[in-house]
Amino acid sequence: MASSTIPTTATTHPLSPLTAEEVKAATEILIRSGQVPAGVRFVSVSLHEPPKAQVLAWDGASGVDREAFTVVYDRARRQVYEAVVSITRGEVVRGQPVPGAMPSYLLEEVYAVIAVVKADPRWQEAMRRRGVTDLSLAHIDPWPGAWLSETDPGDRRVCRALTWVRPPVENGHPYARPVEGLVTLVDFDRMEVVDVSDTGVVPIPQSDGEYVPELLADAGERNRPKFAGLRADVRPLEITQPEGPSWRVDGHQVSWQKWRFVLGWSAREGIVLSDVRYDDRGELRPVLYRASVSEMVVPYGDPAPTHGHKLAFDEGEAGLGLLVTPLTLGCDCLGVIQYFDGLGVDQDGNPLDLPNAICMHEEDVGIAWKHFDYQRETTEVRRMRRLVISSIINLSNYEYGFFWYLYQDGSIEFEVKLTGVLSTGAYRPGEKPRHGTAVAPGLYAPNHQHFFCVRLDADIDGQANTVVEVNSEAVPMGPENPYGTAWRAVETPLLTEQAAQRNVHPESGRFWRIMNPAQVNEMGAPVSYRLHPGDNVSPFMHEDSPMRQRALFATKHLWVTPYDPRERYAAGNYPWQNPGPDGLPRWTDADRSIDNTDVVLWYVVGTHHVPRVEEWPVMPVAKAGFHLVPDGFFDGNPALDLPRPSDSDHRHGP
Repeated sequence: MASSTIPTTATTHPLSPLTAEEVKAATEILIRSGQVPAGVRFVSVSLHEPPKAQVLAWDGASGVDREAFTVVYDRARRQVYEAVVSITRGEVVRGQPVPGAMPSYLLEEVYAVIAVVKADPRWQEAMRRRGVTDLSLAHIDPWPGAWLSETDPGDRRVCRALTWVRPPVENGHPYARPVEGLVTLVDFDRMEVVDVSDTGVVPIPQSDGEYVPELLADAGERNRPKFAGLRADVRPLEITQPEGPSWRVDGHQVSWQKWRFVLGWSAREGIVLSDVRYDDRGELRPVLYRASVSEMVVPYGDPAPTHGHKLAFDEGEAGLGLLVTPLTLGCDCLGVIQYFDGLGVDQDGNPLDLPNAICMHEEDVGIAWKHFDYQRETTEVRRMRRLVISSIINLSNYEYGFFWYLYQDGSIEFEVKLTGVLSTGAYRPGEKPRHGTAVAPGLYAPNHQHFFCVRLDADIDGQANTVVEVNSEAVPMGPENPYGTAWRAVETPLLTEQAAQRNVHPESGRFWRIMNPAQVNEMGAPVSYRLHPGDNVSPFMHEDSPMRQRALFATKHLWVTPYDPRERYAAGNYPWQNPGPDGLPRWTDADRSIDNTDVVLWYVVGTHHVPRVEEWPVMPVAKAGFHLVPDGFFDGNPALDLPRPSDSDHRHGP
């Protein structure tokens, strides 16, 4: 085993993601240990994070044992195994089977299922009934199996494959031509077709729906909107930093302005921000111990046979980090860029390099503050800059951009950008889609929603924190409010898990304050950060829906739990065909105390998507998110020390 051990170095931060060498060592150690059956397939290998107390006590000069958390799957026995492997010591620390669990997609399955579907005579006959003779043009997407009833899908691990037809041109757009009413049920483990459901022929739309300029020009009048060529009046916009960026990077430790943090990565979550601190006059004050996207789910609101089963848990069933797309300078990111590669594992246990998975750059975002003294006719103005950490994920038709912003005023913002291509269906001539929007002749996009749960392990000036809800309410008319204009902000501490299951409430301007009762500011109030909700929505799934039980975490916008490193994913560790409820709703049944303790906030961002014609054939970006802002954390405006803008920062136009 010694050949597979990797020595640690003092400069390796305990929360730095695994290297390719460490991943390979971990898989070799596990295989040789004999603690998992021969022939298992690797699902994931990620950093097994050391205990929090050990990380916080790390002095930067001592080495830390490096461990990997591995998930493997024995397809023949339909059995998931978990193991913690010490890379430093070259041994398996512990391992066990996980009864009833089903793993996420294995990449080899995603591609194998395409050939299996196309080889099935029932599927072929269904395509011929629709006039499709060139089956090489068929495009297959394997949707997760869902959980529609106790008998469907039973104990099989299945996907529901949907079909589209590409136009007969190179790189033609497949999602413009859906094969409505055709669903192919495939057993992933046996890699065989279980059933082909064909509920009737609906004409395949004939619009091309191209968005690539060369294909748009070739298609001409067949395309909507009409394409008259690329714009000729877009002049170059240059983002330059002649003295270089303001950050410093040491491995995965990043310093920018007054922020310090560790930039991590996992194949399941994608970007992970750890040990986030702010340098306040020489004191590195903790704000977040760990922040990541914990889960996301996309319920579709169309009961049609082709769409009614769509409930994708894109993190737990696929892996946000594993499906990252390489970012490109000048396209995804502008200016001076620092790229970080991601890392996954293939099914044989080999490291899988994910180049340019993360982009880090600086952006000017307008004024930070300004005041004009009208009597003295003097002006002071400062500009705001933010550090952008981003990653973009492709999930078949959709793209999701995940962005973390650190601002010079001590605030943190999370934003998800939704783009890509709508999931489409076909409707019969003369009919109108009841549960979606027609976007081209014979083509519609179903109504749907997206819910993203962000896990925030808050350490506001230390680990003992309390969450307080703040609602504003009007004061009754009377002597204290003679003109009816008075209102006040009312604070309610959230002391248990059940009490902390909350939703946004725009009518009262609701927000939540994460405070440290033991640390007070200059005004004698507990230091805190404020969680400001953005636009949000609740799921439209019926309370008796089996889909709702699986995605129960999305029914509340805020959850608060006491810190437990085993509680990482909002819908549970293994959502594939998990009937639920699992994850947050199961953990919080205990109604544990969250008063003045190490707390984790789980904030759910919901987007409501009634498609528009203007979102076809490719979607303009839609945005959603939230903001964390200091609320009594500092003794004044932390951006007061920003330098005045200089004349060299800009130039006049022609």
